Amino acid sequence: MSSKIYTCLWFDTQAEEAARFYTSVFNGSKIENLNYYTKAGQEIHQKEPGSVLTVSFQLSNLKFVALNGGPQFKFTQANSIFVNLETESEIDRIWMRLSEGNSNVLMKLDNYHWSEKYGWIQDKYGLSWQLNLTSTPQKLTPFLMFDGKQLGKGKEAIDFYTYIFPNSEIENIVFYGPENPGAKGMIVHSAFSLSGEQFMVMDSGFPKNINFNEAVSYMVYCDTQQEIDYFWEKLTDGGQESQCGWLKDKFGVSWQVAPAILPELLRNPEQANRVIEAFMPMKKFDIEKIINA
Repeated sequence: MSSKIYTCLWFDTQAEEAARFYTSVFNGSKIENLNYYTKAGQEIHQKEPGSVLTVSFQLSNLKFVALNGGPQFKFTQANSIFVNLETESEIDRIWMRLSEGNSNVLMKLDNYHWSEKYGWIQDKYGLSWQLNLTSTPQKLTPFLMFDGKQLGKGKEAIDFYTYIFPNSEIENIVFYGPENPGAKGMIVHSAFSLSGEQFMVMDSGFPKNINFNEAVSYMVYCDTQQEIDYFWEKLTDGGQESQCGWLKDKFGVSWQVAPAILPELLRNPEQANRVIEAFMPMKKFDIEKIINA
């Protein structure tokens, strides 16, 4: 299997604006392509034909898709992007940029017992970032915090995901110590890779009933129908199917299982209209029907 995982960010109308802001903040970044809404499905998506549907972009090592989906979902602290930075000047610069506008500091940029310099902030769009000073070059990693109904399920989730995705590896897991007797078996920090893409998971040390939602999802791009069928079956086990390749797994984390060829098919407006008409009624994607369209 040669699946690729992208981090998808849900916006109302600010997808392109946010993508251009983020690519101005991080070194080694670029906008890859834009796709646009068509008349197909307008009664559902309520977006003007010709307006931006998605923006694909890359920040350093991590690939993203920004989606103009509407006002339904807002970012929460359950999903964030963890950023390792190797110089103090760089962490200060990025912190200052992410502090622009109506941002919200969750943990101030300071010295902590686990880091010489660390801070957690929600930017002006509401997306959470954790910045950490380390000796390694700049690296961005999706970070999932298990809280609310999912508190204490971090280890179970890691085992579930690394079982499903090929070429996966658990790199390290650190559990809460005896000073937190109520958190026995819960994860304070972990790092693992899914098909070569690194993720981090923790169980919340200060529960606030924060849950996952569709504002952040993880897109699994598949080359074949066999791959789509495989990931759809595995990720929906105990979870919930939705429309247009969307699903929630048993932990409430949102995923999209989609054909790798889909972004290319959406680039031509006339072709995109037929493709969108074809997949709008679908739950699980059918590659043959989409290509025939």
